Amino acid sequence: MSSTSAACPFTGAQASTGTAPAAYASTANAVREAPIADWVRIEDMYRDPFPIYQRLRAEAPLHWVPAVNRYMVTSYAACHEIEQDEARFSANERNSLMKRSMGHSMLRKDNPEHQVDRDSYGATLRPGTIKKHWNGIFEQNNRKYLGELLAKGPGSDFVWDYAAPYTAENLRLICGFHNATQQDMQRWSQTMIDGTGNYADDPKVWAKAAASSAEVDAAIDEMLPYLAKNPDHSLLSNLASMPIPLEAIRANLKMTIGGGLNEPRDVLSTTVWALLENPEQLQAVRHDPALFPKAFEESVRWVAPIGMYPRETTQELVLEGVRLPAGARLGVVLGAANRDPEVFEDPETFNIFREKKPHLAFGGGVHFCAGTWIARAQVAQVALPAVFENLPNLRLDPSSGSVDAGWVFRGMTKMPVLWDA
Repeated sequence: MSSTSAACPFTGAQASTGTAPAAYASTANAVREAPIADWVRIEDMYRDPFPIYQRLRAEAPLHWVPAVNRYMVTSYAACHEIEQDEARFSANERNSLMKRSMGHSMLRKDNPEHQVDRDSYGATLRPGTIKKHWNGIFEQNNRKYLGELLAKGPGSDFVWDYAAPYTAENLRLICGFHNATQQDMQRWSQTMIDGTGNYADDPKVWAKAAASSAEVDAAIDEMLPYLAKNPDHSLLSNLASMPIPLEAIRANLKMTIGGGLNEPRDVLSTTVWALLENPEQLQAVRHDPALFPKAFEESVRWVAPIGMYPRETTQELVLEGVRLPAGARLGVVLGAANRDPEVFEDPETFNIFREKKPHLAFGGGVHFCAGTWIARAQVAQVALPAVFENLPNLRLDPSSGSVDAGWVFRGMTKMPVLWDA
């Protein structure tokens, strides 16, 4: 990931913000069919999608992309319009990869069904509960896993020796899986997320996702009666006392295991990587820890951890000058929208001092990510300040390069680091 290349999307139409890309502006008042981008390949996007997004955005705000069997929407204005208009752009996509991997969760429901499921999460994830209850737990877990990283010593992998177990343990307790380990959470999350992004329809990916799905079902079935008698602040404890169908509980918890682990893990690792690659910005946050939240927000804009999510048109319509049929399958590419030069100056560069403008990394509208405040708390408030305070002269290991990958979900997959012992 370089500064020149490189969410938990958890009504009527509203006016979108931003304007059409300059290359498309001359045809903005004309309606045309979507261009076909048959040159786009999944393996290229997995390696580095950002040059591809630049080319797509410059040509049109959306394209039909045969490789993923859907229209990919890459402009900020078009993505924002979709997020604000569930009447024309439904989250309840047919033949959904997420439904196949995790069940029919709130992310694939429209209102009023979506709001019923979302409201069931409120008591656990509201800012007041995070401040009074979860922040202390995040600090305790951070001390443990940062201590384990220190014990392993310089040369350890920042992602897998710290960020992943730290965020997985947080999520285990948030969910209420007292019958599982943080290692179980990591395995469940990755295999089900792989299913959600299985646009190549790999049968091995589906088999692993199905196995984890069955394990999560069994764990939920065991914990619900226990937590009904022994309540705590967890999601499962709250759900045990509510009239929510079991299948909805299962699907929503699986969705939470996916985004609730991958997002904070990847944002934490990406933010640290970006700061280490930009010494002036690193010096600024070291001098003023109040800048860590800005670094967090710039990181999720720069590399949206959930880079694309699906929608489906409910009627024939025109989006940013492009005609779409009813039932069109869309990919809302937040990873591209958040680097739209019509909205963000020098968008390919990580810059914590840029002018504040709303990014789309956590989705928008009724599906704005319910876990946003949890992610901000455990990463920006707890982990980032502690990492730079406790790892003197933290730096990337020059003998073993870091690796980032992904496009539907993107983050660091290898990040060996050194520090002064």
